Amino acid sequence: MANLLSVNQLHISFYKDKLEKQIINNISYQIETNEIVAVVGESGSGKSISSLAVMGLLPKPISKITKGSILFNDSNLVNLSEKEFQAIRGKEIAMIFQEPMSSLNPSMRCGKQVEEILRQHIGLSAAAIKSEVINLFEKVKLPSPKRIYKAYPHEISGGQKQRVMIAMAIACKPKLLIADEPTTALDVTVQKEILELLKSIQTETEMSVLFISHDLSLVSELADRVLVMYRGEIVEQGYTQTIFNSPNHNYTKALIAARPSTDFRLKQLPTILDFMSDKVNDSIISKADRVQHHKKLYAQAPLLEVIDVEKTYISKAGWFSKDQEFKAVDGVSFKVFPGETLGLVGESGCGKSTLGNAILQLDKATSGHILYKGKDITKLRRSEMREIRKDIQIIFQDPFASLNPRLTVGNAIIEPMIVHNIGSSNTARKEKVITILEKVGLDASAYNRYPHEFSGGQRQRIGIARTIALEPQLIVCDESVSALDISVQAQVLNLLNDLKSQFGFTYIFISHDLAVVKYMADQLLVMNRGKIEEIGEADLIYASPEQAYTKKLIHAIPKGL
Repeated sequence: MANLLSVNQLHISFYKDKLEKQIINNISYQIETNEIVAVVGESGSGKSISSLAVMGLLPKPISKITKGSILFNDSNLVNLSEKEFQAIRGKEIAMIFQEPMSSLNPSMRCGKQVEEILRQHIGLSAAAIKSEVINLFEKVKLPSPKRIYKAYPHEISGGQKQRVMIAMAIACKPKLLIADEPTTALDVTVQKEILELLKSIQTETEMSVLFISHDLSLVSELADRVLVMYRGEIVEQGYTQTIFNSPNHNYTKALIAARPSTDFRLKQLPTILDFMSDKVNDSIISKADRVQHHKKLYAQAPLLEVIDVEKTYISKAGWFSKDQEFKAVDGVSFKVFPGETLGLVGESGCGKSTLGNAILQLDKATSGHILYKGKDITKLRRSEMREIRKDIQIIFQDPFASLNPRLTVGNAIIEPMIVHNIGSSNTARKEKVITILEKVGLDASAYNRYPHEFSGGQRQRIGIARTIALEPQLIVCDESVSALDISVQAQVLNLLNDLKSQFGFTYIFISHDLAVVKYMADQLLVMNRGKIEEIGEADLIYASPEQAYTKKLIHAIPKGL
């Protein structure tokens, strides 16, 4: 087969205050016609920057290609003007971006956004263009294409938004499609659907695909060949099966091993640093260890009891229509024991975060009882609840959104300590905060820095530091690792387990990723449409699920080769 794209000895530099920093260092690879090639690596490895160079979308004032060539159909893209790129971009080479909500225009209907690209590149009448958009929506398997044509992005789900982006990308039948993390933070079932959709479209159209991801297990189900990037270089490349079954570079081995196994439970997940320094701890938690641990756990009185909890929302249908009720949580009951990690899993919209908010009293339950240490917290006055508030804390999904960008990290952690009268003085509090920052793997210098100065994994550590500074007993982890790189996710999961051993924390671990929840959880609670589908010991449920819904979630987990 002929090479459609050939990247040769590419170097890309960024500039700040007249200082040059080389981000991409001498990378070379080819993509053949009718081939899927995956680029894997952590955030900051250079995979997205190198793909933006192919699209001609590098930020011009602060970056440039300093050496090398990008040949597309034997034409060197490095030499093209912006006007020449506009003729290719969208028509010959298209891109699906990582975050559909920020990529779609919130003020335009979905159909009109897809029409724009057709209008720019294909000479059709308005009626023909609308008909083509409806056909594209059907092709990407969107439910009710005519409804979604008229819908705004905020009116459809995350998976549906991603399908609109795919429709936009394939509208002009491009020869090369670049998919940049198109399934990040999606439910495992939706992720599987999107991968199957991309594969079927690629098979039908014979276009080439450059698929960018941080998850090797995921790309193993899609790609013909894999490139592994680390610190701006390609450290390994080859056929998917070879890379996955016989990796050569320690970094590749780390990416494969960092995702929790569904077959056994390591005491500690290996990190990139472990592999790079040959210090991998491969000791496992045996079934006997787990049985003994659970015997002690469940001999105690429960820390939390949720009894027949419901949360109903009322939607106003209009002047002359009857208000509609929606039960987000429907008659849920379970117990959580001191020192336990309860895994709460299900797809988006199943009610798991609503249930978490009800337990935290951030969004009160409509009915039912929530007992914390035997006291019904649904009946407490505000002043009484304030005393318990420090005992029940949350680690949010998006640490950047939950941190005040105008407060230094130290002040962000000290602020709730002052509210709850923790620490005898500001000096004592500062000393405690620095100790906590060191416990979560940061150093004392973090105290006077701002959230934007840290990576996503570091910000999540700051969020964890702020939570544990209040000395809580019960922590709700709401999708707290879902947006992190696989390797960073491993670090944070290890940290949570270490802190649990050290301080005796109890976790309610909410996630849509059953592999991660199985690794963390003692007991697993599967939710669907506001109800509990299945509850029991995590390993048992994974090994022999009883409900069809649980089987579907397990089947959707990327297994690797």
